[in-house]
Amino acid sequence: MPAMTEPKLIAGNANRPLANAIARRMSMHRGMNVVPVDARVERFNDQEIFVEVYENVRGEDMYIIQPTSNPANDNLMELLIMADALRRSSAARITAVIPYFGYARQDRRSKARTPISAKLVANLLTEAGIDRVLTLDLHAAQIQGFFDVPVDNLYASPVFALDVKHHFRGRMDDLLVISPDVGGVARARELAKRINAPLAIVDKRREKAGEVAEMTVIGDVAGKTCIIVDDICDTAGTLCKAAQVLTDNGAAEVHAYITHGVLSGPAIERVENSVMKSLVITDSIQPSEAVRNARNIRIVPTAPIFAQAILNIWNGTSVSSLFEMETLEPIYEGLYQTE
Repeated sequence: MPAMTEPKLIAGNANRPLANAIARRMSMHRGMNVVPVDARVERFNDQEIFVEVYENVRGEDMYIIQPTSNPANDNLMELLIMADALRRSSAARITAVIPYFGYARQDRRSKARTPISAKLVANLLTEAGIDRVLTLDLHAAQIQGFFDVPVDNLYASPVFALDVKHHFRGRMDDLLVISPDVGGVARARELAKRINAPLAIVDKRREKAGEVAEMTVIGDVAGKTCIIVDDICDTAGTLCKAAQVLTDNGAAEVHAYITHGVLSGPAIERVENSVMKSLVITDSIQPSEAVRNARNIRIVPTAPIFAQAILNIWNGTSVSSLFEMETLEPIYEGLYQTE
């Protein structure tokens, strides 16, 4: 049954351009002006976070748009404090829209005496008053089970598939999708299935965190246009080395589609100096000026899919319909023409 109140957005400081873009898309769909709720999210001199909401939110369906990207701890605390402010202001439902879910890489105990930080963050969000979570390409699908509230995990693969079919039109038969490690095969297979391309794997072996000792290509990449698919690119060391290994094994071109462009430290310089023709990322994390100006990095928008997902949640209709390219093509109207 449709909700009686309009959905209301509130934005933290992590990615205000994305929040504004989502509001604009919702305005187009609703035929009325949608703007984030007037609020201030500031810091005291000792860097404590203070939130004040200037509008009445009693009984409203609230959506907090806040990725927990760098600085992860500050942005996470902003999200928690905004949720507490809304709960104490009698909001009817609070949905955390987290385009990039930080701490997701700590999803299990890989060694003795290590934390499961993703579960801790899930507990914090629930205790803060979050009633629902909307996110994009969780690093591990089982994180949804860490929450005792509904979690909608959107996928970038249908958006990437539209992008691939647009930019590689006429060359689809030459494409080969690459998983940069064995653990990412399911994600790479998803895109390969959507664009009807074969799949290969780069097997990597780490000596210690942050270093890759050896890489082996499983599959024939000679003469192929290779598309590396992954969810996170942090320092880009593994990605650039995988691109080089593929080129050394005869790949004609190497491109990469990565959902979350963390791109910390030397990442941008590495990407620009690598053999990769292009790195395509989403704006789930607010791109820096250096990222926007990089010669071989391209950004695809997520506002259309998030705006539609928010409206579907508010209206009580299916979010899983957004997993299909046929649903997303009109949402990304004019951006990608695949026919």
